[in-house]
Amino acid sequence: MEYKIMERISKEIKDNKRVALAMITESSGSTPAKKGAMMIILEDGSTYGTIGGGNLEYKVTKEAKICIRKNINKNFTFKLDDTGSLHMQCGGSAKVFIKLFKPERKLLIVGGGHIAYELYKLGKDLNFYTVIFDDREEYCNNDRFPEIDELQLGDIGKNLDKYPITKDCFIVIITRGHKNDEVALENVINKEASYIGMIGSKEKTSYIMNNLLDKGINKDKLKKVYAPIGLNLGGGKPNEIAFSIMSEILLIKNNGSLKHMKDID
Repeated sequence: MEYKIMERISKEIKDNKRVALAMITESSGSTPAKKGAMMIILEDGSTYGTIGGGNLEYKVTKEAKICIRKNINKNFTFKLDDTGSLHMQCGGSAKVFIKLFKPERKLLIVGGGHIAYELYKLGKDLNFYTVIFDDREEYCNNDRFPEIDELQLGDIGKNLDKYPITKDCFIVIITRGHKNDEVALENVINKEASYIGMIGSKEKTSYIMNNLLDKGINKDKLKKVYAPIGLNLGGGKPNEIAFSIMSEILLIKNNGSLKHMKDID
């Protein structure tokens, strides 16, 4: 059973989902909770495995859902008698450790051109799980991106539509033209990404936004898109543009502020 639990944790992470592992670390007295027993709790509250059943399992599941929501690990001690919160008659006690497993932060780069290449290098340096989307094989291969975690070669819109995008994803749209940019944005705008940015001038990005509004895309969702993309750091070389984009992503990811450190009390 233990290896099946590990396999299920791996599957959930690969599907970009969070999962909590609850393990009995200590038990004493007459209790169905045995040391080393494990159970996993999924985002929807469903469970796999068991740590003894009953009120203990119910309470641990409830606490694990809080851990998933708050993105934390936590230790708990439960008394299994009338003096404890579970009001169980077993006697004894059980200590439970809840360990949260979550997907890596993902940098989804839509387009494989010069800026994408520089952004890919920054993403790897900053430990992002990095993915390239492009419909051109010469711009979406392991020779061009030797340390890439994942390549999505083929129809950009279809590949983005089926990709499991969650709040752990940061999306940069930098394809070879506004038509592909529009297709990409249309296919991710209603997903849960923490960041969506699109390259282009104000005129170009406004043109795409108006097209999507005409298609019925929600105006408030479009306002959350960072377009034109990046911070105004100056410079127009691919590596400078990539740096300005990554700076904006880190600003959002880390809840930073646009201030010089010397100006912060």
